[in-house]
Amino acid sequence: MINVIIADHQAIFRAGIAKVLAVEEDIRIVGQPQSPEQLLNALDKLRSHVLILSTNFLSSLAEIQELASTHHIALLMLAENAEHASDFMRMGVQGVIYRSACGNIAVEAVRRLSRGQPFMQSPNPDDADVSEDLVGTRVRDRLSDRELRIVAAVVQGYKNREIALQLYTSEQMIKNALRNIFDKIGVSDRLELALFVVHHRILAQATASVAVVPARPRAPQSASERSEIPTSPSSSIH
Repeated sequence: MINVIIADHQAIFRAGIAKVLAVEEDIRIVGQPQSPEQLLNALDKLRSHVLILSTNFLSSLAEIQELASTHHIALLMLAENAEHASDFMRMGVQGVIYRSACGNIAVEAVRRLSRGQPFMQSPNPDDADVSEDLVGTRVRDRLSDRELRIVAAVVQGYKNREIALQLYTSEQMIKNALRNIFDKIGVSDRLELALFVVHHRILAQATASVAVVPARPRAPQSASERSEIPTSPSSSIH
């Protein structure tokens, strides 16, 4: 049995990749730490073979590598699409996959690292598994640019209210849009949506290329400013 720890700052992505790996009979998820402190404790206390690590933990990489080496744990770096896998391999990790990697790539990487073999995913977007992803292609073409932004934000862990701020609309409009997205894709909730993206790399790449920038909350308005804003119902619709 290959024991795996998943350390990533995005809760919905942790849940998604954990579900992808857990269906394999030879893989077991033993921990999902969210902070560097939790991760270091997990490495020291849990009996694991592979650590899947997001780049958000790079500031603690030296400590992580020291503990991983002591306990014979292989490090699989989870890189963002714009980053270079070779850079992380030079840092001394044993493997690198991209956040947009489909499920079978993550499974293969975990198995290879558990056998002491390195693994570096090709950055080539024209790989065969992308060109053959007909379902992912159809779904991508079915979604509007706005819907792709919403999917990207959901996968990155943003809540409806935060997505509404980014798109300058209401939370209810985001809820309505998500229902339409669920219907188009054939999923029932946010976790199933994240899993679908993980499984279909071409859709993962489409959403990963969408910039998701946290909106800065607007400053509170003064009483005089509020008095100048129309109060008709239509004024709140964007």
